[in-house]
Amino acid sequence: MESEDTKKTQEMKTDLNLLLECLKYQMDNPFSQKEALVTIHSICQQNSNAGVYFREIGGLVFVQNLAKSSEHSMVKEAALYTLGTIAEKNVYCQQTLCTSELFEDLIWFLSNNDSNTNLKRMSVYVILVLVSNNRTGQTLVRETGCIKILSELFRAVLSKYELNLSDKNVFQSYQLWSSVCSTLCVCVNNPQNDENQSLCSSLFPHANDWLINCMIPEIIRPVCSFIGLTLANNTHVQKYFISVGGLDVLSQVLVQLESDSHETLSSAKLAVVVTKTVDACIADNPTFGEVLSKYHIVSKLLALLLHESLDSGEKFSIILTLGHCTEACEENQYDLFKNNGLPLMIQALTESQNEELNKAATFVLYNCKKITEKLSLSLREYPFDEDEAEQLKDINMKEKSIEEYWKKAKEILHRIEQLEREGNEEKIQREKYKDNVSSVNINIQNTSKHLHADSFGGGPKAEDKDKSQPRKLQSCKPHGFISKAGANDDQTKTLLKSANPVNACYRQSGQNKTFCKANSSCSQNSHAETFEKEDSLSQSSDRVFKHPNPIVKNSKQQLPLTDPFTLCSDIINKEVINFLSADNCSKMFKYRCSGCIAVGKSLNSRNFSKLLHSCQYQCDRHKVIVEAEDKYKSELRKSLICNKKILLTPRRRQQLNNEPIISGGIKKRKIRKNFTEEEVNYLFSGVKKMGNHWNLILWSFPFQQGRKSVDLAQKYHKLTKRPNCAAP
Repeated sequence: MESEDTKKTQEMKTDLNLLLECLKYQMDNPFSQKEALVTIHSICQQNSNAGVYFREIGGLVFVQNLAKSSEHSMVKEAALYTLGTIAEKNVYCQQTLCTSELFEDLIWFLSNNDSNTNLKRMSVYVILVLVSNNRTGQTLVRETGCIKILSELFRAVLSKYELNLSDKNVFQSYQLWSSVCSTLCVCVNNPQNDENQSLCSSLFPHANDWLINCMIPEIIRPVCSFIGLTLANNTHVQKYFISVGGLDVLSQVLVQLESDSHETLSSAKLAVVVTKTVDACIADNPTFGEVLSKYHIVSKLLALLLHESLDSGEKFSIILTLGHCTEACEENQYDLFKNNGLPLMIQALTESQNEELNKAATFVLYNCKKITEKLSLSLREYPFDEDEAEQLKDINMKEKSIEEYWKKAKEILHRIEQLEREGNEEKIQREKYKDNVSSVNINIQNTSKHLHADSFGGGPKAEDKDKSQPRKLQSCKPHGFISKAGANDDQTKTLLKSANPVNACYRQSGQNKTFCKANSSCSQNSHAETFEKEDSLSQSSDRVFKHPNPIVKNSKQQLPLTDPFTLCSDIINKEVINFLSADNCSKMFKYRCSGCIAVGKSLNSRNFSKLLHSCQYQCDRHKVIVEAEDKYKSELRKSLICNKKILLTPRRRQQLNNEPIISGGIKKRKIRKNFTEEEVNYLFSGVKKMGNHWNLILWSFPFQQGRKSVDLAQKYHKLTKRPNCAAP
């Protein structure tokens, strides 16, 4: 493959060298030069590296000079077309040709009256290629004045609004005008160029005249593309476009195309193109949507959305435009509701699987939230005229017929509000829980200090300690935390009742996750019935008092036996349970580690040991089990290592395994076999034929069983070292 690619590359280089020589020596033959240029174009189109090599041998500079100096129009056209295709194929060639000198030559071709239409088209094509995705080209096209020449062509190439494209001359002029539109679009976009946008905005009045007087696809598509890209993301240009009546013209064209879309499919597709242009005009400033309310554009867009021939991308453009129309204009919001726009948005949310389309529909519903609340409360005070107020009364009378849509709209609006508040609620709950846990831990530490003082300071007896223990724990009770938890419980229950079942389940699971993050054992308590019956109060208090002190995993150091808090841990647990049960609290969860929780699961010696080792907080009983198991395993491992010889090299292990061993552990010695005369002859003849390839010699001749390549090598070296030894 490499040789074939190298061969093709060499042939390509040879062909380009010959064609360049042909161009140089055929100056008096324009037909030969044109054919050579066409051939160069085809070679560079097939191979991207051909343009780079053609530039290296000076071909681009020569073709550029040929287009400027040739007296024949066909050679100029072919040369410009070749330059454009090579620059379009390779970015290095584009940068080489992107000079002010070439732009000045192209301006001369476009402004010269002797230049025919094809030559001007080729010149515009070269400008388009040089400016495309190139900020340097956009700067040069402005600084050299080339963009002004393109603007003049946009105004003057097509002089009549009634186009007869069947006429050859008119069709050629239209092709030139269409190329100019495409080039102007590239001059202002990708990357966006604000200065070029301001220069091209002077063509808006002329573009409006074309839209009003010639409503055919061949005019509307390029003009809408030019308008949309010229005012995109530029508020200053958008305001100027509206000041010259551009948005009114687009609205009129959209209304006409929507009415024609019921009869022809092309009108519906063309209406979507105009819709995108309208959206580009109002996207950055939604207040411009008030202009569209005069023409009831929202109702037209809703009717267009029902067209069956539109795909999901086109419907997305329409819904996004509806979102920008209703973002800051109550008239458009009311128009959307009046024309059953909410059911259509709900239908788009439920039926479509396109994520972008669903986001656009949600955007529309969010914009209409206020007007929906007003109408749902039957507020008749609305800032419209009397006719619209009467229409509002009629809609309220017919409210029963669309009751199902109302329910769906309210549910979706409720979901939007829940999603907005959900993240903030979870953060607040986490912070509250952390603060309360820290306060309770401090209180428990104080309790342990009191116990320590009583045990060493001659305090009351054990019975008195047991009696006084509930009082001490009662003083340590986190009143603020429990009251807040109870308040949160009441609020949560009311919210769950008002929300739909889906949101209720999601919300409840979110709260459970919030409470369980502080203790890793909560995730494994799926089979405990007591955990399912507990409310948020008992859960929080259980985790506060049952949370053990952090210990190092697999640590062999036990807690000191003289620690009074450890000695009284069982007493504290019992008293806490009795104290909480006295307050009508539910039965608490007594387990403290993963081994305690997993009692009801199907366990064996393997997975139970793994479960205990993975637990960060082990109870005293399971901690003793883990330490005993680790100690037994370590001693067993040491005994196995001591009784077994460790072989570090795999080759040595393989040799020992292959060596025969007799009883008593004594290795059996290999039986020695002397080389016969025939084997010596085989050895010398093999070396003579094959060299020092001992394995090959061993396999080629019938040596005795048990011979190895090492034996052959050693025997040969011994024979050759002897004096007066020669090969037979």
